[in-house]
Amino acid sequence: MKTLKNHVILFDNECPMCYAYTKAFVKTGMLAKGGRTAYQEMPHDICPLVDRQRSANEIALLNTENGEVTYGIQSLFKIIANAMPFFKPLFMFSPFIYLMQKFYAFISYNRKVIIPAAVKENTIQPTFKIHYRIAYLLFTWLVTAYILTGYAHLLTDFVPLGSKYREYLICGGQLFFQVAIIIFYRKEKLWDYLGNMMTISFAGSLLLLPMLVLAKYFDVQPVFFILYFLMVAGLMFLEHIRRSKLLKLGWLMSISWAFYRLMVLGLIFLL
Repeated sequence: MKTLKNHVILFDNECPMCYAYTKAFVKTGMLAKGGRTAYQEMPHDICPLVDRQRSANEIALLNTENGEVTYGIQSLFKIIANAMPFFKPLFMFSPFIYLMQKFYAFISYNRKVIIPAAVKENTIQPTFKIHYRIAYLLFTWLVTAYILTGYAHLLTDFVPLGSKYREYLICGGQLFFQVAIIIFYRKEKLWDYLGNMMTISFAGSLLLLPMLVLAKYFDVQPVFFILYFLMVAGLMFLEHIRRSKLLKLGWLMSISWAFYRLMVLGLIFLL
């Protein structure tokens, strides 16, 4: 693979995803050794053309020879196209560029709630863009509810099946229930909390996918599916506690999260 020399990528050292894939660029030889540095640690005189706020929003790639700076998906395209030139025509195709720009922004502006980390003081943080957060909440809600609707068919020996829209209402109801609590408790944490909460739900639903595949090809005792579901729910609760601590929200949101789920379960059996 051809190395992109005389370039430095400026990543977010508070973002585990950013740290991992920029490290992979160096390890695979796509960038030279020393070809990555955290934008938080970038010397002020490294390049006056670097927009520090934009580099927090979209990963910046700096040409150390001429001072040229690219941002976001164009930075990634430049590195990949240099290492694998056969991708160049695709990276010049306008519809593909547009879609990838939107996808990159969707991930980048939600990265702090996808994989959270403790925020260091006096550092530049990504700009909050509400439309990308709402898009993320809608996406995770719909995918989570869709998977849970499929998994519900594996639990009919223990839980009544209900309508095909039940899981969508339950997942949506959890959002509104938690909003009603946090808006009075810690309003300033609303969007960060909702993003983290829906990441937990989304991750939990993805953990159910192997069981859906297993049930399709093998005859498995129903009790196995309910036990696996309870294990996933337990992991989700522990992750909720961990993320609440990172957000400095204490125990209230975790207690209300668990209470809502127990309340819904009780209503399902009653109704």
